Amino acid sequence: MSNISNVTIFEGHQNFKLRLILSTLSGKSIKIIKIRSNDLNPGLKDYEVSFLRLLEAVTNGSHIEISYTGTTIIYRPGIIIGGELTHNCPNSKSVGYFIEPMLMLAPFSKKKFNIIFNGLTNLNGETGVDAIKWGLFPIMEKFGVRDCLLHTIKRGSPPNGGGEVHLICNLLIPTPLTIHVLNIPKFSAIRGVAYCTRVSPSIVNRMIDSARSVLKNTGCEVNITADVWRGENAGKSPGFGITLAAESKRGWRIIAENVGEAQSLPEDLGELTAYQLIEEITKSGAIGRYQIIMAIIFMIIGKEDIGRIKIHKSEIDEKLIFALRDVKQIFGTEAYFKDDAEEIDGDENFITLSLKGNGFTNVSKKIA
Repeated sequence: MSNISNVTIFEGHQNFKLRLILSTLSGKSIKIIKIRSNDLNPGLKDYEVSFLRLLEAVTNGSHIEISYTGTTIIYRPGIIIGGELTHNCPNSKSVGYFIEPMLMLAPFSKKKFNIIFNGLTNLNGETGVDAIKWGLFPIMEKFGVRDCLLHTIKRGSPPNGGGEVHLICNLLIPTPLTIHVLNIPKFSAIRGVAYCTRVSPSIVNRMIDSARSVLKNTGCEVNITADVWRGENAGKSPGFGITLAAESKRGWRIIAENVGEAQSLPEDLGELTAYQLIEEITKSGAIGRYQIIMAIIFMIIGKEDIGRIKIHKSEIDEKLIFALRDVKQIFGTEAYFKDDAEEIDGDENFITLSLKGNGFTNVSKKIA
């Protein structure tokens, strides 16, 4: 990584979306080289090209150059303008892959975001639409972004998709709030949704029963909703999945989700997701690993004040380290980790992540 003529240079395809979002928010041009240059199929994948098209559509004045082999791109960001549009997502990724970065841009746009996404609504390894509603929207509210909606009009299961999701962001803000979260939340309730498309509704009940049998020992109130989709709104493929969210009285949430694959049993899926949720709770601080990147983005573009979040040491993984390196490269701000002196519920693995905001202001709104 280096800076040549005001262009920040990155290598590889890691954090592709994040680098483009950071570039858009900072107004700094970036160049990404050696994108899968050693692979049998080098260069950008179809979903990355699709994301670039989406980014170009929600901004005005952005300039994107892609090399002949697709292994190098130069991105010069424009102004975030938002507006109404429809985006067809490739079935190699779920719509969550595209919605998540849009949530980081939408509050700082010139016009309100009103986007319809077509494609897969849930896919293993990607953030699903339910996890976005229950996991990411509450985090955005903590930073002052309160009027975002996500409507699932059609469910689209892998492999053929056919889902339709409507994202609306009605609130435009100049700067995110600075947050200080130094207490680990106590979770009092577990919510969830088990869904199925083009299969027997009994599959949903089997997932709910197996998840409840695991979660009843937690002492929390458990409420898992059945969501059965039929006909045109059920997409093009049969499928099922479950999303669980542990909720505290102050609105903090931890998420676990899974999508059924070929030959997987609904009972196994419900039980696995319940155990994953319990593990996430024990290995998370105030926020889960689903939400930590979004929290860092909002902290870095906040007021020139230091924001602090209590996290668990197990949340410091390769993905977080790469993200913090990219933040430092573009914004020049480093994260500071401080070990906690006292134990919390017998666990001494909690640390405080501190980040100083860079005083970002919503230029797009000012022009509007």
